[in-house]
Amino acid sequence: MNRSRIKKLVICAILADIAVVGSMFSFPILGSRCAPIQHMVNIICAVFLGPAYGVAAAFLASLIRNLFGLGSLMAFPGSMIGALCCGLMYWKTQKLLPTLIAEVLGTGILGGLCAYPVAVLFLNTDAAAVAFYAYIIPFLISTVVGALIAGLVLSGLNRSGALEHMKYLLDK
Repeated sequence: MNRSRIKKLVICAILADIAVVGSMFSFPILGSRCAPIQHMVNIICAVFLGPAYGVAAAFLASLIRNLFGLGSLMAFPGSMIGALCCGLMYWKTQKLLPTLIAEVLGTGILGGLCAYPVAVLFLNTDAAAVAFYAYIIPFLISTVVGALIAGLVLSGLNRSGALEHMKYLLDK
C-alpha cells in the first residue's frame, strides 16, 4: 500500500470520527435528528479524498453513530448519498459551490426520499402515517447548515492557499 493511500485512509477515519463526535451537537426536527457536522465532513471528504473515501467515511460515521445510539438508521441513506453526490461533483468540476449544492440536493432530496423506505421497512413506521417526502425538510435543514459551515472553512483555506498545499501533501 503506498503512502498516499495510507494518508487518505487515516484522514478518512479521522473525518468519520469528527462526524461521530459532531453528531453529539445535533438538534431534532420533525422526528429526525439533524447533525450538520456530517454534511460538513462529506464536503471536506469530497474535496480532499474523493467520492469513494467520502462514502466510506459517511458509512463508518453512520455505523458508529448507530452503535453508540447517537443516530438513527436515517443516517445511512442521507449521509452516504450526499457524500457520493458531492464527491462526484467535486471530482468532475473541482469547484466548491457546485459541490456544496450537490451535497444539499444529494442528502436533502435523494437521501430524504431514500429514508422513507428505510423508515417503513426497518423502523416499523406506518407507511400511511408518514408521507414519502417527510424526511426531505429535516434533511435539507441539516445539510444546508453543514454545507454553509464547510463552505466557510474551505473558502478560508482556499484564500490562504492552504487548500492546494493540503491536497498536494495528501497526494505526495
